[in-house]
Amino acid sequence: MPGRVETHHVDSPLLEGNALGDPAQRRVPVYLPEGYDGGGQEYPVLFALAGFTGTGQSFLNYDWYQESLPARLDRLIAAGTMPPVVVVMVDGMTAVGGNQYVDSPATGPWASHIVKELVPWAERTFRLREGREHRGVFGKSSGGYGSLMMALEHSDVFAAAASHSGDSYFEYCYAPDFPKAADGLRSVGGLAAFMEKLRAWPKFPGRLFHTLNIVAMSHFYSPNDDAPLRFDLPFDEATGERREDVFARWLERDPVHIAGRHADHLKSMKLLWIECGDHDEWNLHHGARILSGRLSDLGVDHVHEEFDDDHKSLNYRYDVTLPKLAEAVQ
Repeated sequence: MPGRVETHHVDSPLLEGNALGDPAQRRVPVYLPEGYDGGGQEYPVLFALAGFTGTGQSFLNYDWYQESLPARLDRLIAAGTMPPVVVVMVDGMTAVGGNQYVDSPATGPWASHIVKELVPWAERTFRLREGREHRGVFGKSSGGYGSLMMALEHSDVFAAAASHSGDSYFEYCYAPDFPKAADGLRSVGGLAAFMEKLRAWPKFPGRLFHTLNIVAMSHFYSPNDDAPLRFDLPFDEATGERREDVFARWLERDPVHIAGRHADHLKSMKLLWIECGDHDEWNLHHGARILSGRLSDLGVDHVHEEFDDDHKSLNYRYDVTLPKLAEAVQ
């Protein structure tokens, strides 16, 4: 018999009144492995963080070529490739299209929501082995970034993390898109007009994705309560010139730039896995290489893997990392 998925509505006091007006009740799918029902066994838990424009329910999606996350877990567990685990699929969708899973006054305390609300909720609700040594976190792209930040800043909560094509080295993965974002804003009448239209289009214009991405990242990396929209862009809206003072604030959220100050946290991890395709469209393979080099210099034990692929449709890589994570948190 396969495992099953329960979808829970979780109330978040921390997200009440957030600046984006996003709902404080979150829809959280949870995978329960075969044998969970009717037994007394306690399980380790993994938290799944979706990439930008995705959310917890995205892990349930099938396409014509790759399995959903629950189907993949069923297969890996049934084959004995990995031990059974409970998987909590975090609902991080926001009005700006996704989440970086860090606290920001412009979006809400998302990291705190996970570590202070979802983790205790999961341990109250399901038969889990308690304690950080039995908790892991993983995700791709923005979810990979969130996993890295959990390792960097919340190693007291998670003992294992896997980053698939996670955002790092912002000079390469974001800065090249600043001119495109500036052009996109100009084409719709400026930042204020873009924010007004953001949820009004019947279909989001694909040509504005780079604009959306940079505007969303600005919410997470350069919040400013004194700004008209409560965040600063990393470039001058009129000219497109990079604002070095704002970009410096972005770098304070870049895993490459902050790894050194969190080395002791990273050294406490039972597993830290960093991987990326070797021709990622967002230059994240360079970020992964640079981050791995920083970690090696710091004496942080980790795994760094590259493979022949780009940024898209990488769920097959979970066949490699999920067993490693599950073993690490037994």
